[in-house]
Amino acid sequence: MIEVIKMRKIWFTFSGILVALSIGALIVWGLNFSIDFSGGSLMEVTFSSVEVTPSSAEVTQSLANAGILESVFFQPSGENGGILRFQEVSEDKHQEILSHLRTEYDENIVEERFDSIGPSVGQELKEKTVNAIIIALIAIILYITWAFRKISKPVASWKYGVIAVIALFHDVIIVLGIFAVLGKFYQVEITAPFIAALLTILGYSVNDTIVIFDRVRENLLKHFEGDLQITVAKSIGESVTRSVNSSLTTIFVLFAIFLLGGSTIRSFSLALIIGITIGTYSSLFLASPLLIVFEKFRPNRK
Repeated sequence: MIEVIKMRKIWFTFSGILVALSIGALIVWGLNFSIDFSGGSLMEVTFSSVEVTPSSAEVTQSLANAGILESVFFQPSGENGGILRFQEVSEDKHQEILSHLRTEYDENIVEERFDSIGPSVGQELKEKTVNAIIIALIAIILYITWAFRKISKPVASWKYGVIAVIALFHDVIIVLGIFAVLGKFYQVEITAPFIAALLTILGYSVNDTIVIFDRVRENLLKHFEGDLQITVAKSIGESVTRSVNSSLTTIFVLFAIFLLGGSTIRSFSLALIIGITIGTYSSLFLASPLLIVFEKFRPNRK
């Protein structure tokens, strides 16, 4: 595993490109927030008696011509379903929309769900999400600093926490960047379950990193011979099988959920698949080599 450390410039370059592209996607396209964050109404329906689901343009134009909704987005879902998104409406307007769809397209149309959230609630949820992530990152740094308090050389204990947070930032930014692309081209939305997935990724990724760091700590205390690069490479070799196997078994289950689960948890499972894959990579190829970089640039290094 010494080659992993020696090739660290390649990993750093690759990660830098992914992060830069992700930040670019977020700046240019942004995230496609669901009504959980932006406010509005969502109606999911199933066309029971029609063979072909009406197109987005047909439904949008029909509701506009009837004077019911001027602004509405319709997205076909599954074989004979569809999801409508529009501004927050009253219950009377909700029933008027449903009645129009039954008259226009299918009298046996089934309403699977209807959600309506005000814009103030969505803004509050955004703020709470940011606060939750910040608190989680601070707690991670403090915990790792405490856990590695007996290690002061050649890398100070608090730096393990900083490196773990750098890896977490790397993982989260890439996941958000990918979802910015998916939101732009495939209308994948950022929902409340996605935020739960994001916080899960934080925990899973830091756990993966700590497994390797803990092995580094043991080898520093018991077998350190003065060369941190050899110690880190040895620690990666002792941890890589466990790390990869744990990630793969989790990803297999998530793929099953993604393929067989409902549409409401699809973004949740997809985010976890991407996040756990990126997190496993960053633990092995980013966080561990960063220990060498932090050690080489110590001010008092002889």
